[in-house]
Amino acid sequence: MDWTAARERLAAPIFAPLAPAFARLPADRWPTNQELTSLAEGVKTARGKPLRFVRPRERNERERRYYEQHIADTGEVETRPDNWHDLFNALTWATYPRAKARINAQHVAILEEGGEAEARRRSPERDALTLFDEGGVIVASASAALLRLMVDFEWKELFWTRRAELLEKVRFLVFGHGCFEQALEPYLGMVAKTVFVPVSEYFLMSPPEAQLADADELVASHFASRARFGSPKSMAPMPVLGVPGWHFDLQDEAFYNDDRHFRSKPKEAK
Repeated sequence: MDWTAARERLAAPIFAPLAPAFARLPADRWPTNQELTSLAEGVKTARGKPLRFVRPRERNERERRYYEQHIADTGEVETRPDNWHDLFNALTWATYPRAKARINAQHVAILEEGGEAEARRRSPERDALTLFDEGGVIVASASAALLRLMVDFEWKELFWTRRAELLEKVRFLVFGHGCFEQALEPYLGMVAKTVFVPVSEYFLMSPPEAQLADADELVASHFASRARFGSPKSMAPMPVLGVPGWHFDLQDEAFYNDDRHFRSKPKEAK
């Protein structure tokens, strides 16, 4: 999808977390890496390196395995021109700087502990970090009962029957840059990994940019403890297009009866 064709799609609710960043970019063309670097002014890695988006360089296989370490040590994030995946990664850094830096720092800590063996094959912890970084959604909720419905795969109850309560007490914020890319051309079956963060009524009444800043802090705090991301199974899956307003088609009762998208909980997991 080219830049012009995407502009209308990018105004959809699923892209709301990136709206402040998009508002600072050229409306009629792809941003340059220099413009993306300016957008992330003040953002630093956990090792204090200012973030910079740079053209990819030729790397050998070993260097590719240490991608996260290179970011931490230099602040350089290799970013291909006119590439949606890399653009969304840059915008996510600008939107969630603390959480992205914490995830990067945890990758590096695990890499340094595990050495070449960890670089060759990611541990379950780094698998979890990667899956959330690529395809994660933040679920900020003032209701434990609604979170339980997610864990139990009670999708129709969550998204349809209790929709009014859901809209009042829960905020869904896309985090993963791969999830943003998929949302340009969405399909039934899109699934995200979720991180639940408890929030107060004050959070829910705050303006969107304040919610983003708070969510960034909460997710950074979540990933401070490895006990919270022992493996991908530590994060509940969620059918992305079930969130009210996130599908580009009709979300009626029949839609939530479609088991192609809203699957039941696996029997072995009950």
